[in-house]
Amino acid sequence: MVRQHNLMMHVPSSFFVSFHLLLAAALVATAQNAPSQVRVGVILDLTSPVGHRRRTGIQMAVEDYYAAHPSSATKVVLHFRDSAGDVLRAASAAVDLIKNAQVQAIIGPPTSAEAEFVSHIGDRAHVPVLSYSATSPELSAAQTPFFVRTTANDSFQTLPAAAILGAFKWGAAVVLYEDSPYGSGILPALADAFQGVGAKIMDRASLPSDADDARIDAVLYHLMAMPTRVFVVHMLYPLAARVFRRAKKAGMMSDEYVWVATDGVGGFMDRLSPEDVDAMQGVVSLQPYVELTDDVKNFSARLRERSHLENPSDADVVDLTLMRLWSYDTAWAIASGVEAAGVPSPAFQTPPQGTALTDLDRLGVSATGATLLKAVLATTFDGISGKFKLVDGQLQLQAYEVVNIIGKGARTVGFWTPESGITQDLNPDSAKVLKQILWPGEPRSTPKGWTVSPNGRMLRVAVPVKNGFKQFVDITVNSTTGETKITGYCIDVFDEVMKNLPYPVSYRYVPNNDSFESYDNFVNLVRDEEVDMIVGDVTITASRMAEVDFTMPFTESGWSMVVTVQKDTSSTMWIFVQPLSTSLWLASLAFFIFTGFVVWMIEHRINPEFRGTPWQQLGLIFYFAFSTLVFSHKEKLESNLSRLVVIIWVFVVLILTSSYTASLTSMLTVQKLQPTVTNVRELQRRGHYIGYQEGSFIRSSLTKMGFEESKMRMYSSEDEYADALSRGSANGGVAAVFDEIPYLKLFLSQYCDGYMMVGPIYKTDGLAFVFPRDSPMTGDVSRGILTLAESEKMTKIEKAWFGEAGACRGPSSTAIGSSSNLSFQSFAGLFIITGVASSLMLLVYLATFAYRERDELRAAEPTAGSGSVSLRKLRAWMQHYDRKDLRSPTFKTWNDESLRNGNESANRAPSPRWIMGEGSQRNGATSPFSVSVRSEMNVASSVEETPASDALDNSSEQEEEGATMTSLEITQSPSFVQSSR
Repeated sequence: MVRQHNLMMHVPSSFFVSFHLLLAAALVATAQNAPSQVRVGVILDLTSPVGHRRRTGIQMAVEDYYAAHPSSATKVVLHFRDSAGDVLRAASAAVDLIKNAQVQAIIGPPTSAEAEFVSHIGDRAHVPVLSYSATSPELSAAQTPFFVRTTANDSFQTLPAAAILGAFKWGAAVVLYEDSPYGSGILPALADAFQGVGAKIMDRASLPSDADDARIDAVLYHLMAMPTRVFVVHMLYPLAARVFRRAKKAGMMSDEYVWVATDGVGGFMDRLSPEDVDAMQGVVSLQPYVELTDDVKNFSARLRERSHLENPSDADVVDLTLMRLWSYDTAWAIASGVEAAGVPSPAFQTPPQGTALTDLDRLGVSATGATLLKAVLATTFDGISGKFKLVDGQLQLQAYEVVNIIGKGARTVGFWTPESGITQDLNPDSAKVLKQILWPGEPRSTPKGWTVSPNGRMLRVAVPVKNGFKQFVDITVNSTTGETKITGYCIDVFDEVMKNLPYPVSYRYVPNNDSFESYDNFVNLVRDEEVDMIVGDVTITASRMAEVDFTMPFTESGWSMVVTVQKDTSSTMWIFVQPLSTSLWLASLAFFIFTGFVVWMIEHRINPEFRGTPWQQLGLIFYFAFSTLVFSHKEKLESNLSRLVVIIWVFVVLILTSSYTASLTSMLTVQKLQPTVTNVRELQRRGHYIGYQEGSFIRSSLTKMGFEESKMRMYSSEDEYADALSRGSANGGVAAVFDEIPYLKLFLSQYCDGYMMVGPIYKTDGLAFVFPRDSPMTGDVSRGILTLAESEKMTKIEKAWFGEAGACRGPSSTAIGSSSNLSFQSFAGLFIITGVASSLMLLVYLATFAYRERDELRAAEPTAGSGSVSLRKLRAWMQHYDRKDLRSPTFKTWNDESLRNGNESANRAPSPRWIMGEGSQRNGATSPFSVSVRSEMNVASSVEETPASDALDNSSEQEEEGATMTSLEITQSPSFVQSSR
């Protein structure tokens, strides 16, 4: 029994041992196959219902990821902490998560201020911090590499906001922003974007998130007093809603006002109350575009259902669609990055105990943070909010949606994409404009973006009180009624421009009695806001433009000096050479000689009038060329080439002689006037007194040029100018008066005799109207001035005040030495024509001569004398050229007639002998042609074998060699040869 009992006791004991061993082995195998856990911290504001819903959404994202990837080797374990919306509590939560929970990544916190602090902690511990809601541009991966933004950067929406201003051609706007890192971070990027479309930020006004109504009203009334009516609002929806409610109460949600809000308003439309939406009627806002796909709708429904189960009290809370979608995709990206990196269990390198003085010092550095960060940055997938892709630690957006708040919600009026800019829809071929927008106050047309008078009062337009030159501005007071009448050229131009503006402007003129002292002080009235603008003869200068804005000038620019003139009584006996300049005289002489030479070259061999001794031929060249001056050349030209040369040359001579005659006549008949002073240096060297107009900027310019102030005298009218100039510098007057071109022309039009404008014209920008800096009216008035200048109305205004242009043209309108001599440049074209024609004809002749006489030239080279081959060839060419061309029609016709005359004489003479040359002998000359015939045989042989041309050539050669004239013996035979000259 005992043994049986012991056996029974032993069996169960062995069984239980085996069972425990098997169980332990199973647990070990299960532990080895289980995915490794990766701890991820999440910092939320769990004191708010929205924070509860964010937590649920992030949990659902992790669950959905592992449901879609059941074989994952890793698993994210979420550790939630509450920041309660406080920066310090968010930082404390981050330290707790890293130090105690040893998380390898952190999601959150919700605000930019919290995220900025936490990102520095994560960067120090090498723990990636992913924020789906911190949009401030001040947060960037460049400063904190372990910070990753999985939401839109606020700076991204500056370009679409600027594009809206550019689409409606608004050139200025006021920025109203929240005084927080979220609000102020956008300003630099916004200024750059506005500059890209030609717009300016006229003012910036900030409001703290807890601003009361009084503070908001003060800012709004300040903005209301400005002419700009375009306001760009960048603040979160709680503060924005209060601002728009106060703006509606102040009357700023009415006609003429434009409100453009960033996604702090458009992206939170779900959270706005009906009263808030009603206060925002007409506002145009932006929001990142997210397509409402089936996945988005499914997730939103599941989230709403689960939130109702987990937090029944938060069932009615409205959550922003974009934020919950981005938080979902952020959690999915963490799970995907952890799986891709294969992150092991957390490992932190903690510093030695002796060096760690604070909790921050004892955090340590994550050994897996860099690997996990790299994997997250490389993660891309199609999330429920769209394409999830990070570039430089920043989520990239595909488009922004432009919405117009109308009725009880927002209506989409267009889109903005980086590739296409503003379009009506996302189709690349869509129209590049927004759809119809209903602006605040429901105006019929698009607001112009600014107002002429913010307070509704008439604009104050200052005009100068002048003691002279009242054609520009004239102020008269009726002594009976006391009524002030303001007229003048500047007034008429301004009134005409303002009348043609596309909007009405109410203004009144305010005379300024101190303007004549200094126009610089007069301009400062606009800078100091004592007046709204200035109309008058105010010149644009660089120093003045630093204080105010000018329109386009409405008069010509520049300033110069006027001096007295005296008659030029000097005369010279060589005045006949003055009409032409030296260069033209020399060029004419050269072309006279060249033309004569070309004609001689062409005519020498074929024309007996161009032959003779060398001196005779040289004289003929000069005589023929210069005789064309009076068209008295009588030499008959035989070649068409020389005729063409002479025809062209005669035309040139005709132009030269006509111009010479006109210029000489002008010099002899027009009275020339010379200025008493010709330049500024002469005034300074002689120490003359000079004058200028009172209040003008020219005084400072003259001082910079080196004139002493003691030598300057101020005048106010054209009569004073004339009196001072007539008296002269030595008699209490001045030698010159400096003023702007319009005043000098007006003076010269009234005083036609005795004065002229001399010296250089110093550049200025002319007269213009003065407006405050960045005034929106400046551009419209400038365009009005240009339009008026192109019309006949401007001409009529000028005639009304200054008379007909050129109606009184005194000597000032003529140049000094009014009849200037003619230069070679004036006739260069004519000389080129005749030079080219003459050269071409000469080349044609030489080429023809060389070709026709090539055989004779080759035959003559051996007999050309001694010397080199080239020299003999040149000598042969020259000798052959100097001979008559007996084949030319001139000599051939003449010799044929001589032969016929000789035959007739022989028939009449019965004597066998006839002595010719009797007339020639009387003149002491001999015949160059002589042939002696001794017998019938010789005569017959000569007639049959020798051509007439050869006989003539032989006769010519005998003439040139100086053969004496011999008697011609004629035998009684039917054939005979007669040689005659």
